[in-house]
Amino acid sequence: MSSLQPPPPGAPNAGGRFGAATGVLTAGFVTVLVGFSSSYPLIVQTASAMGLSADQLATMTAALSLGMGLTCLVPSLLLRLPVVIAWSTPGAALLAVSLRDIPLDQAIGAFIACALLLTAAGASGLFERWMHRIPHSLASALLAGVLVRFGIDIFPALERAPGTVLPMLLVLLVGRRVWPRFAVPLSLLAGLVAVALQPAGLSWPAAASTMVTMQPLAWPPTWSTQAFLGVALPLFVVTMASQNLPGVAVLRASGYGHAPISVLLTIVGLATLLLAPFGAFALNLAAITAALCMGSDAHPDPHRRWLAAAAAGVLYLLVAMFAAPLAALFLSLPKELVMTIAGLALLPTIGRGLHAALADEAQRDAALVTFLVTASGLTLWGIGPAFWGVVFGLIALIVWRTPAPR
Repeated sequence: MSSLQPPPPGAPNAGGRFGAATGVLTAGFVTVLVGFSSSYPLIVQTASAMGLSADQLATMTAALSLGMGLTCLVPSLLLRLPVVIAWSTPGAALLAVSLRDIPLDQAIGAFIACALLLTAAGASGLFERWMHRIPHSLASALLAGVLVRFGIDIFPALERAPGTVLPMLLVLLVGRRVWPRFAVPLSLLAGLVAVALQPAGLSWPAAASTMVTMQPLAWPPTWSTQAFLGVALPLFVVTMASQNLPGVAVLRASGYGHAPISVLLTIVGLATLLLAPFGAFALNLAAITAALCMGSDAHPDPHRRWLAAAAAGVLYLLVAMFAAPLAALFLSLPKELVMTIAGLALLPTIGRGLHAALADEAQRDAALVTFLVTASGLTLWGIGPAFWGVVFGLIALIVWRTPAPR
């Protein structure tokens, strides 16, 4: 049963169609702006780990944008619910670390395997039943262990390029205080201005005027145990535990607990499966950007806030059309700027992951083992640290668990 209530007569903007339309468009625009400016550098780093060219990065960007656009627009129109879909930000961070020794055809095979797992989790209804079996503390420790290196990378970047990184840190410091929603985009803008004022300046690459050629990044894909255990399985776990679970929580907290979660997850899984050959590694329910489309700023009537999500879907489709210049521009930026904005955008996620990992005293030591193993970069038999972090953490949890008194 829905807890949504229409706005009372005389409520702000309740009768103003122009104000409501402005709120819808603004919420949709801010959703896309925050989503891209805060985490697109992670996509660039993932493409670098995969060894992609500028054209291939443009294809990957277009595939992700197309997937998000369609899965925001179509379900919102059909269900009249604010459905907001995003790429898996922690998944991108995981891939940037774990794909460096994986051939491209095996990486695409891992994306397809992850998409099949996502689809099966939604279609079977197993998500809500089985995800609770993985201790939340270990899933959070896995996420924090994957992301912590991005936060650490900020400071070597500051040492190498203080003229670029220092203004970004100062703007974030002030922005988080006075305008937290736009702190990361403003930090990115500060970095762009700082680079433009330097002698080399900003150079608009020639490839920025080209169109995207949608061709599979590698075909046919191949599958391997190494890629499945080291990439596909951790990508699935991180996406479900760190993205879809918060996404469901935001829906419920916003009064949309009646949303058909299994149907939405199936749609998202199928979209990922269709677009995986083009680089769409994992799509999921959004949490932070979804909240932008579910508040009173998006529309005074909760039953009309789906319009904001639909507007975000249309804007994502527009981004897909201009993926080539976007990808070329980010590739032309200094590496220190990209590393810094990625780390700054992930700071809140790292903090929440560490807090959730260490909150339960009974599981704290096992979660710490998961965090340390994952952050160490341990690779055994070609399988990356995310898998071994969970394995070692589960072993520690089982061995160290205090037996219940008889």
